[in-house]
Formats: sequence, C-alpha cells, structure tokens
Amino acid sequence: MFLRSMSSSYIILFHTVPRHKLNTRYVLGRLCEIRRKPPVSGFRTSCAAVSVSLYEDEPFNEKETDSGIRPNHQTFTWLLEGCLKRNGSLDEGRKLHGQILKLGFDNNASLSEKLLDFYLFKGDFDGALKVFDEMPERIVFAWNKIIKELASRNLSGKALGLVSRMVNENVTPDEGTFAGILEACRVGSVAFDVVGQIHARMIYHGLGNTTVVCNPLIDLYSRNGFIDLARKVFDGLRFKDHSSWVAIISGLSKNECEEDAIRLFCDMYVLGIMPTPYALSSVLSACKKIQSFQTGEQLHGLLLKLGFASDTYVCNALVSLYFHLGNLVSAEHIFSNMSHRDAVTYNTLINGLSQCGYTEKAIGLFKRMKLDGLQPDCNTLASLVIACSAGDTLSGGQQLHAYTTKLGFASYDKIEGALLNLYAKCSDIETALDYFLETEVENVVLWNVMLVAYGLLDDLRNSFRIFRQMQMEEIVPNQYTYPSILKTCIRLGDLELGEQIHCQIVKTSFQLNAYVCSVLIDMYSKLGKLNTARDILVRFAGRDVVSWTTMIAGYTQYDFNDKALTTFRQMLDLGIRSDEVGFTNAISACAGLQSLKEGLQIHAQSCVSGFSFDLPLQNALVTLYSRCGKVEEAYLAFEQTEAGDNIAWNALVSGFQQSGNNEEALRVFARMNREGIHSNNFTFGSAVKAASETANMKQGKQVHAVITKTGYDSETEVCNALISMYAKCGSISDAKKQFLEASTRNEVSWNAIINAYSKHGFGSEALDLFHQMIRSNVRPNHVTFVGVLSACSHIGLVEKGIEYFESMNTKYGLAPKPEHYVCVVDMLTRAGLLTRAKEFIEEMLIEPDALVWRTLLSACVVHKNLEIGEFAACHLVELEPEDSATYVLLSNLYAVCRKWEARDQTRQKMKEKGVKKEPGQSWIEVRNTIHPFYVGDQNHPLADEIHEYYRHLTKQASEIGYVQDCFSLLNEAQQEAKDPAIFIHSEKLAISYGLLSLPSAMPVNVMKNLRVCNDCHDWIKFVSKVSNREIIVRDAYRFHHFEGGACSCKDYW
Repeated sequence: MFLRSMSSSYIILFHTVPRHKLNTRYVLGRLCEIRRKPPVSGFRTSCAAVSVSLYEDEPFNEKETDSGIRPNHQTFTWLLEGCLKRNGSLDEGRKLHGQILKLGFDNNASLSEKLLDFYLFKGDFDGALKVFDEMPERIVFAWNKIIKELASRNLSGKALGLVSRMVNENVTPDEGTFAGILEACRVGSVAFDVVGQIHARMIYHGLGNTTVVCNPLIDLYSRNGFIDLARKVFDGLRFKDHSSWVAIISGLSKNECEEDAIRLFCDMYVLGIMPTPYALSSVLSACKKIQSFQTGEQLHGLLLKLGFASDTYVCNALVSLYFHLGNLVSAEHIFSNMSHRDAVTYNTLINGLSQCGYTEKAIGLFKRMKLDGLQPDCNTLASLVIACSAGDTLSGGQQLHAYTTKLGFASYDKIEGALLNLYAKCSDIETALDYFLETEVENVVLWNVMLVAYGLLDDLRNSFRIFRQMQMEEIVPNQYTYPSILKTCIRLGDLELGEQIHCQIVKTSFQLNAYVCSVLIDMYSKLGKLNTARDILVRFAGRDVVSWTTMIAGYTQYDFNDKALTTFRQMLDLGIRSDEVGFTNAISACAGLQSLKEGLQIHAQSCVSGFSFDLPLQNALVTLYSRCGKVEEAYLAFEQTEAGDNIAWNALVSGFQQSGNNEEALRVFARMNREGIHSNNFTFGSAVKAASETANMKQGKQVHAVITKTGYDSETEVCNALISMYAKCGSISDAKKQFLEASTRNEVSWNAIINAYSKHGFGSEALDLFHQMIRSNVRPNHVTFVGVLSACSHIGLVEKGIEYFESMNTKYGLAPKPEHYVCVVDMLTRAGLLTRAKEFIEEMLIEPDALVWRTLLSACVVHKNLEIGEFAACHLVELEPEDSATYVLLSNLYAVCRKWEARDQTRQKMKEKGVKKEPGQSWIEVRNTIHPFYVGDQNHPLADEIHEYYRHLTKQASEIGYVQDCFSLLNEAQQEAKDPAIFIHSEKLAISYGLLSLPSAMPVNVMKNLRVCNDCHDWIKFVSKVSNREIIVRDAYRFHHFEGGACSCKDYW
C-alpha cells in the first residue's frame, strides 16, 4: 500500500539525487521545492527520514515523531536493508528491533524476515531464533534459513529436530529445505536410516529427481560408502548438471570404483559436458589409485587440449598422479612449468618425494617454498618428518621437531603422529616413549604408532602391554590398532596371542573392516591355519582384493598350489581385479605345479593389467619358466629384471635345478661368482643339489669351497645339502665328515645322513644313527622312517622293520604315507615273503598306489612267482595303462617263468599301445666331460678300445669264477640269433671306459637310470677284484660300493 501511495516524483528523487549530496537538509529542501500540495499524511517527510537513515552516519531517531509524523513498517524495512548494505553494527539493528516492537510492527511478516536476515548476517543466532519463534507466519524460506544456519554450525541434531517441527506445523518443504538438511547430515554424524527417511520424504514431495537436492544426496551417499545408492540417484536425475557428474565421479573414485569413475567421465565428455577442474582432479585420482599410467597420460593430454594446463588444482592432481606411478621426472616437469604454485602444490610434491624416500629433495623443495613466500602448514612439516623417517635421518627429524615447536604446530595430531613414527622407525624407542608420554595420549594414532614401534623391535611383551594399557584407559581402537599388534604376532609366530586379539576384534565388530580382515587372513595363513583364514575370507572379506590375494599367498607359501589357483580363479569370477600380489602368487603356484599353460595365461593377464614391470612378478616369471624347463624364456624373463637382483638369480638357479636342468643351474651359479653377485644359503642350497643330481663330485667340491670361503658352511640348511650331495655323489665318508662337523643338527641333518647310509647299503649304520637321533632328543618325522625302513629292507631285518613301521603311529603319532608302505612291501618281497606282502597290501589303510604294486611285481620277477606277479600287474595296468615299466616287468616275469608265448603277447600289446621302454643309459665323468653309454654302444670315439678292454676284463673275471647270465629272458632260438654285443649293458661299457681312462688311485663312479641287473652286478664284483679298484654304481634305487669282489649291499638289493 505504501509503495502504491507514493508519487513517482519521490521515487525519482531517491534514484536521481547524487549520493554525496544525499543528506537531511538537502533532501528536505528538494522536497519543499517540488511540493505542490500539503502532504497527505507525512509521507514525504518520512521518505526524507528514511533516506537520511540510509546514507548518513547518524542512526534513525524519533525526531520525526516530534513533528507528528510516524514511521510505518516500510520505513523499518528500508532501515534494516540499510544496515545490511552498509554493514551496520549489531547494536543499531537491536535498536531498530526495539523500535519495531515499541511501535507494534513485530507482527509484520516481511519485517520479521528482514530482522531474521539481519541477525543471521551479524552472527547472532540466538537473536535470529527468537525472531523466528515470534514470527506471525513462518514461510518455508524462513525455515530454510534456520536449517542452513544450523547445518553451518554442525548442529545436525537440531536441524533434524527443526525439520520435524516444520512437518508438524504443516509447512511443505521445498528444494532449499532438503538441501539444507542434507548439508546438516553431511557435516554431522547422522545414522544411515535417517538419511534414507529424508530421501523417502524427498520422493514423496516430488523432489526425487531434481539436481538441487539430488546432487548433495549423491555426495552424502558416496561419502558414507553407499556408492550403489548414489549411482541409483544419479541415474534417476531428469537433468544432470556439472555438479551431478562431479559428485558421482568423485564418489566412485573415493569408493574403490575407479574404473567406473573413469568410464563415467568418458560418458560425460562424449555427451559434450565440459569437465570442471574438480572432475578432472577426481578422475586423475582414480587413475592414481589403480596405477593406470596409460589412462593418466591420456587424461593429461585431454586437459592440455581443453586448456586446463595452467589450472593449479588440476596440476596438483597431476603431480600426485605421476608421483604415485613412480614417474618422478614428469611430476617435477609439471611442477616446474606451473604458472602459479600454491601451498597444496608444494605439499603434494614434498609428500610425494617423502613417500619415495627422496629426503634431501623434499627438504630442498621446502626451502624453495619458503623463498616463494609460502608458509608451511602442518601437512608440509608432517611430510618432511616422514621423509626423515624414510631416510633414517634422526638428526634432521630432531631439527624439524624443534621447528614445529617454534611455529606452534607440535600439538597437531598429524605432527605428533609423524614425530612419534620418526623416533620409532629410527629405533630410538626411549625417546619415542618419552615423547608419547608427553603428548595427548587420548589420540589413538599415537597408541598405534607405539604398537608398531615395539613390533619393529619384535618386542611382543611391551607391544601387548601398550595394548592392554589402551583398554584400561578406555582408548577406543580404530582399524589400524589391531593390525599393528597382529603383525607382531605374525613375525614372532605367536598364534595363541593372535587368537586372543581376534576375540577382541570380534567383540568390537572390527572383523567387518576390510583392512583388519586382510591382516587376520594373513596371520592365520602364515601361521599355518589355512582353514581358519579361508573361513574369514568367505564370511567377511567380500570383494576386498587384498584379502583375496593374501589368501592366495598363504596357499602358495605352504605349497597348496592347486588351492591357490582355485582361489585366484574364484576371485576373478567375482569380478575382483587382481593386484600385483595376486598375479605374483598365482604365477608362483603355476611354477610349483609346473603348469606352464596356465602360467602363460596369467602372465598375459598381468601384462594387460599393467604389472609387467613389477619386480616380484618378474622374479616369479623367472621361477615359472626355469622350473618348467623353458631355458630361453627363463633367461629372457631374467634379463628384464633389475640388474643384480639376488632373488632373480636364486630363482634361475633353483628353477633350473628343480626342472632337471642341473648343468644349466651350475652354469648360472658360476656366472654369479664371475660377476661378483652375492650368494646366500638359498643359492648354495640349489647349487649343491644341482651338483648332487649330476653326481658331479668335482663341481660339488668347488661349490663347497665357495661356501666355506663366504662363511656359509655354518648354515644348517647348507650343511644338510652338502651331506646329501656327498652321499649322492657316492662319497659316504665325506657325507659323514660333513655331518660330524656341522655346528648344529636338526631333523633334516639326521634324515640326510640316515638316508645316505641306507642308500649306500650300510643299513646297520643307518639304524645306529637313528637311535643316536632319538637319544639326542630330535623327534623323527616321515622322512626319517623312509630311511629307517629302507635300511631294514636292504639288510633283511623284516621283523625289526615291521616293528619300526608300527611305532610310527603308536609311539610317534605319525600316520604312514604311501612311501612307507612301499618300503615295507620291498622289505617283505626281498625276503621272499611274497604272500605276506600281498596280504599286507590288501590290508593297507590307504589305497595302494602304482609304486606299491610295481614293487611287488618286480619282486615276483626275481622270485619267479607268476600268480602274484599277474595279480600285481593287473592293478598296475588299471592305475597306469601307459607306463612302460609295467609291461617290461610282466614280460620279464613271463620270460623267467619260461612263458614265451605270454611274453610275446605282452610285447605285442606294448607295440599296439605305442608304449616304449625307457632305454638303459649310464654316465661317467672323465676329465671334466660327461660320457653317456647305451647298451652295446658303438658311438663313442674310443668304442673299439672300450669293447676290447671290456672283453679283456670279462675274460679275467671268468677266470676267477664269473659266469655270464644274459639269456634268461630269451628262448633258445633268440639266444642263437642275437648279436653278443647287445648283451653288453651300458654300465659295463662305462666302467670299462673308466678303468681304461682314470688314474688307478681314483674310484670309478658310474650312474645308471635303471636298476642294475643280476648279471651286471656279478660282473662288477669280479671286475673290482681283478682290477683292484673301487667301483661305485648309483642306479635308480641305491648305491653299490664294489671293492675286492664284494658289494656293500651284500648281494641283497
């Protein structure tokens, strides 16, 4: 009404008068000049008074009322607007409020809104609330203002209460209401069900797909980990603005959905929506998290194209990306070319340098930051302290400690944590403890650091004491507390304490936390409780990649390679993308199984995923290819690893040795020595095993010399390998010497020497060593009893052997394995007890394997027992239909039993099935060269001399009683038709060449891939006598020491 009553001349007056002339006297004068008639009700003077209040320094007073002119509500509205525009004092506003109350204008709605705005603007929230409560009519905008103010003050509970009051007063909320309450939920700790109710109310009022309320809702859901709901809200929007896209991309990036964030960013760009710096920053952060170097470079090119290269916010994200990807050069290049660098820029670079261990560079950049006039904050100083921790620079950290104290940052949580971590990692535990006691100990981070500090010192007692103190002082643990002490339990192997901590975790519901869950799986896996670890994985891990890869690593550690690969496949089937740890352990599992095909597939997957340059993965590839006998591929993978990486060298030596490429393993070991690569006990162990497998005594002794030179001869594992090496190379005396000189002996040491004596035919000595082992309080294991039972078998102690076998379970709690049953069957059959052996097999507690039946069949050939032999052969053919040994033994059985037709039928079956007999072969080393021989071999350069000398030896042997027996497997017609040369078995030729070529003082060492036959065994006995030489033959089953016409096996083999 008031505005409609005013003449246009007054309005023109207020809008045309120069500001510097607008005062009381001037305005009154102008009013008098243009006045054409008396004022109707004092409106003109009121207008002048309002103008004076708006632009003069003096506050409005009651002079107008003295003239009989009274202000109305519009007058006070303009006065309040004036106070807001010229930032009038709170006292002035309160005086106006008093006048309003005095004159009775407090019931005016618009005036109440102005008062509300004024009090909110001046920060007098109590005054604003009083005005709000006394408003005659509270429109939705007034409610929204109060809700927004409550949200800004982090009073989420009161904001929610105000919304309830609003609903009770039948005020319909609008977009502003929900935007304010969502902001209150964001800054406060509001339960998820409350957010869900708010979302439902939004949908009820038809606001479920508007950007004003949905954008903050997307952000709220994302911040609290409900990314699926955030995505659903985003997809339901009718129109998506920049804020919508930024909210969902940022949310996906923060909730480990980095690939979805990158994909959605691409969708946004394709739709023609220009990305904002914040959107670019979020997607760059996603690339950083998944280490997607290629995508990050593409985004870098895009932002250059879009003109964001100079944007500080985007450049900071790029610097962080390149640092996390290990590209220090690109990060520093971006930093150098930035037109403007803020504190965040410097902090990002300093933090990156600190994390990478570049302590000096980080400190140098800090000095440059100060020269640029930028002051460090707590983030800067915390990063510098971390740099000192990484560089083990205690003195530099102490100087920073003093500097932070000077700047007043020493009491900041981040600084306290970094400083305590510095002293802990630098092993200054006393200073760490003193500093910890001086700080605000209610900070759980500091308690966690102390747990880690004692853990690094393997001081589980004090670590647990700190943990108990936390409980006593009611310090609420977080997701890092339990893993800190669990990792100490892992290092010290304390499963019992770890299980107690697990109980605490269950009570506090932290088993649902992904990090805690992964450490629990790690603990149980590494300490051997794989079933418990698996149970935790299935029940709580969900889609956490760290938990899955930790489980895979646990299976690989204990050689459950099948389970490791099964778990790896299950992880991929669930859509979980493997990290470098998963790929590395999966490839290691393939190496353990020698599964080359699947290993190649996983190798390809790792390359596609960008992990081809990961060093542990490259080392695993070296192991895979070398163990699978792929020499060229192994060397190629090896060349791609970092030069001088000891693990790669060990993988190459060990892999070649395990795949049977022993000569290659020894060549790599020799190359290591030439290039000055440091060897460790793993290297020496593999090299010694390679020498033992080739029965190369000379190379074995060379490796032993290097071991002694480097001081590893005191390592128990290396000593054990040397015992086995000398035993396999035929020198039982050197094996015994190594055993006696060992500084410490474990069960492996005893097993090695017991099995050595057993293999060499010294059964009584093996049993004596077993009893010494028991007296030394060393508990025997399964391997021990293989040696013991084998010794009994070789010297005919049947009943004693059965007694040892039964004691495994009754006395030592060891369940017999297939190899123990084989030893017992061998023991019984050597003694001619074939029926008893058959009954023993039928009463076995486990299913007999092929080796058990083959042992029985082989004995039947020796003892010419056709019935039991056919029975054993029948089972063997069922188990291994393609194995040549079965048909050969059965053929020999028929031959010794003079069943020529059955023998011929068996050989015909071999031809029809394509089964080929493994040819007999023997080796002997002469002048550093390995010489192989086959039956009747004529290919050697000295074949004529060798055969001539063989005939000479045979003649001498025959003169003292040797009778040749080569025809037992042939009928008379075949004996007449056969060339006599084919009856010269490979070991006879190898021994003849050795006696012909080696010095007389040197023993003749021969290896054979098959069992020595009766005729050859007799021949070697007589030859050892006529030549007066020691002859050592290592066949597929044992060693035979021939000397003076006798064998160590006492003709019982």
